[in-house]
Amino acid sequence: MLCDGTLHDKIKTNLDAFEVRTASATNLKSAAVAITVTDVGMGADVRGIEDENEWSYLAALMLTRRSAKLRHHPGQWAFPGGRVEAGETLVQAALREMSEEVNVALDESRVLGVLDDFVTRSGFAMTPVVVWGGPDLQAKADPDEVQSIHRIPLQEFMRDDSPLLIKTQTSEHPILRMPIGEDYIAAPTAAIIYQFREVCLLGNDVRVAHYEQPEFAWR
Repeated sequence: MLCDGTLHDKIKTNLDAFEVRTASATNLKSAAVAITVTDVGMGADVRGIEDENEWSYLAALMLTRRSAKLRHHPGQWAFPGGRVEAGETLVQAALREMSEEVNVALDESRVLGVLDDFVTRSGFAMTPVVVWGGPDLQAKADPDEVQSIHRIPLQEFMRDDSPLLIKTQTSEHPILRMPIGEDYIAAPTAAIIYQFREVCLLGNDVRVAHYEQPEFAWR
């Protein structure tokens, strides 16, 4: 799956046909994250891919590991994002957070659409904004917020063992995980990745807001 115009148009078409569900509760704080589609890139973290020249233009999602210095969710997998500030739209917040965290400045013309809100245990309604970064995107981590930047090939999220559903005593619904290499990403980030896969890449009407989150993500 290459990071090219064909993929861009597929994602845009699928999002245009998708009926987005927003959180209805009024006591939630609004947040937005940027799901940025780019390429694997030369020298990027490609999770076991050996030939950089052959694989560098494969499509990928840009994720981060949060700085260990952060008060909330240190070291966790995440998309660039954060709380919506006064006077901002959800899209503006996602793009601003991406600029601040990974030094990628894109305008609203790069936004392909949004996915369902995901309500976190910490009281946020998180809106995933799908952004077309395209090939040759340059990113640089803000060390105060981001420990590392990772470009995970889309094919890694299509694995036969994905998603992993883990039973929990905290909910009737399982925790959703997305495996990458020998590691995994947990909800809420994993749930958003799974919906991106199903809606944007496969054109399926799949909902994920019901999935539970591990207790370390509640704080």
